[in-house]
Amino acid sequence: MAGMPKGRLVPMAAGSVAAIAVAIGGAAWWLERQHFEATDNAFVEADKVAIAPQIDGYVSEVLVTDNERVAPGQVLVRIDPATIRARLAQAEANAAALQAGVRQVDDKARLEEAMIAQRAASLEAARAQAKFAQAELDRYGALAQKGWAAPQRAQSARAAGDQAVANVAQAQATLETERRAAQSLGSARAQTQAQAQAAQAAVDSARIDLSRTEIRSPVAGVVGARGVRLGQYVRPGGALMSVVPVTEAYVIANFKETQIARLRVGQPVEIHADAFGGKAIRGRVLSFAPATGSEFALIPVENAVGNFTKIAQRLPVKIAVDRAQPYAGALRPGLSVDVKVDVTRNTGPSFAEAGSGPVQLARRGE
Repeated sequence: MAGMPKGRLVPMAAGSVAAIAVAIGGAAWWLERQHFEATDNAFVEADKVAIAPQIDGYVSEVLVTDNERVAPGQVLVRIDPATIRARLAQAEANAAALQAGVRQVDDKARLEEAMIAQRAASLEAARAQAKFAQAELDRYGALAQKGWAAPQRAQSARAAGDQAVANVAQAQATLETERRAAQSLGSARAQTQAQAQAAQAAVDSARIDLSRTEIRSPVAGVVGARGVRLGQYVRPGGALMSVVPVTEAYVIANFKETQIARLRVGQPVEIHADAFGGKAIRGRVLSFAPATGSEFALIPVENAVGNFTKIAQRLPVKIAVDRAQPYAGALRPGLSVDVKVDVTRNTGPSFAEAGSGPVQLARRGE
């Protein structure tokens, strides 16, 4: 090189430096490729809850504002309860009246029991009287045949015996009437009791509706998409707002099918979000989706065509976020992130072994 012109020495030196840089970069890429699987097709998601009323009415209070943090059970909206309170009062009065009707039937039943006992005693008295009359008839009949008693006396004894038999029949009929009346009271009580139970169910339903005038947050999170306003008339099922559990956010990363074979449940993940200036957030692979994203599309892709071209499909992989980190609670659903999975850790089942994902984790006690 001593005799080489300076004009050629500089380009050769620059080329050598460039070749070395390319070699170093290629080696770094190759090492990175061996240790990690990465994708930028990843997004933050959360199981947001749509808040909707279960009754209709006018909104009397809106107790939260946009982007406000709420706790589980916190009252978000109140619906005017005046109409439901009136319905509850009417239902309670109706239930009380029917319960009183049941007690009245019970009182009548107890009275009928006493009447049945009285009629049974009267029947026994009539039977005793009939027995005595028959004995009198037998005695005076025998005396009349022997001439020791007047025939009129025997006729009187016979008439008394016939009357006693009639009294027995009358007492039996009266006793049967009272028994049938008692049976009818049993049927009337069953009917009134059923009506009272239906009335109590109406009371319970009104109380449930009254409790539903206070719409509470089912989860902890942040209020979003608040569309409800004071005085608005709302109907069951109409969305009022959403509560996003931002502290329970997770990442869905769509890996190519050529990358899936090296992924395993439990492998550590680095998550980088542009919103945090590239700061890394730790996570771990939680589970694999049961199908590729195209299978859940509104119009699935039809591959049975003559001009088919194979395209690498992407499988959604759910990644749990380590909650102990400073930025973990700041993730917002919809943010795009870059994820990088350390595939050197063989911590859990692979995609082929995982099956249903979370079930495997439960079985492993994780």
